[in-house]
Amino acid sequence: MLSAEEWGIVALSLKVGGAAVLVTLPVAFALAWVLARKRFPGRVLLDGLVHLPLVLPPVVTGWLLLIAFGPLGPAGRWLESWFGVSLMFRWTGAALAAAIMALPLMVRAMRLSIEGIDRRLEGAARTLGAGRWHAFRTVSLPLALPGVLAALVLGFARSIGEFGATITFVSNIPGETRTLPLAIYSALQVPGAEAMVTRLALLSVALSLGALVLSEWLVRRTHAGRPPHGD
Repeated sequence: MLSAEEWGIVALSLKVGGAAVLVTLPVAFALAWVLARKRFPGRVLLDGLVHLPLVLPPVVTGWLLLIAFGPLGPAGRWLESWFGVSLMFRWTGAALAAAIMALPLMVRAMRLSIEGIDRRLEGAARTLGAGRWHAFRTVSLPLALPGVLAALVLGFARSIGEFGATITFVSNIPGETRTLPLAIYSALQVPGAEAMVTRLALLSVALSLGALVLSEWLVRRTHAGRPPHGD
């Protein structure tokens, strides 16, 4: 059984992960659609920037967030002066760091789903009088939905497992930014806390494995529900 402190860590991790994927969803879908459907100068550069957090050390990503959203950073000063909002040492900052780290995985899953849509179905809808938005809403989006759901699950799993960028950007504050991986790291520094480490680690494994299985099931359902393009 988890202690009250550990339940608080789990609740904070779920809140951070949920906020991260919800904020990231529209941005990730727009980027996935552009990368899947559009051809323009700089497309390769945009693709590289989107996937950069996958290959950058997370500490570097956290440092860049600190520069941009810290008290002296351009985005940080703007948020503070216009909205009175500060992300430093707050759970919202942890959610931002998690969102940046989850973005590439979400874009990739959505992009694969969008690229797998048979565009002849969209063309058929257009010939039957559907406008561009109506065809997107009634044909493209439903076909891409399993990929979108898979992206949400993967992004959520990545968010609750984020460590390096979070601890660099918003530190490791109990009750505010100490999510599951940060709590495990902190407990490892405390003699006699092996039981807590074990419980939190097993919970992290269960959450991550469950997310991967659900994501794989959604991807398989996507492919199983589509006829071959040659039919």
